Amino acid sequence: MIKVANGNLDLLKILFDRHHKYVFNFLYKMCNDQMLSEDLTQEVFYKLMKYRTSYNNGKFVSWLFTIARNTLKAHFRKTATTYENLDTIAYKLEDETAHKKDYSDLHQAINALSASDRELVILNRFHDIKYEELAEIVASTPGAVKTKISRALNKLRTIYFQNSN
Repeated sequence: MIKVANGNLDLLKILFDRHHKYVFNFLYKMCNDQMLSEDLTQEVFYKLMKYRTSYNNGKFVSWLFTIARNTLKAHFRKTATTYENLDTIAYKLEDETAHKKDYSDLHQAINALSASDRELVILNRFHDIKYEELAEIVASTPGAVKTKISRALNKLRTIYFQNSN
């Protein structure tokens, strides 16, 4: 990323190839809309290119997911949907896809979490982002993030086992 920030835009393709699936998956798990997630993923990488000079040699993944998170929030602000209303958006496809056999109980349980809990669980457990990096992304402390994730996982466990009975 340092070389991209210094003007070598040819290397942006490598970053895109390496990270776009993770960004898309994060956005998709947050909003359950494939087309929107594709559009927002493109926007994230456009912003990465546009604001490349603001990269300050920190953890690239933290910086990238901060852009992704802010892009998602900005989209919902523009469409007059609050970020916390993602809780209700998570269910919009549930009725349509509930009849599919490959729709897992775990996915349903994750969608039942609040948007902030879902975000932390997805970034930490699905994308292996460490507590310190998550603290940077969500503007918190590593200890607070660890506590929030622990509580979110307890909620997820409760929801999952209630649904599987």
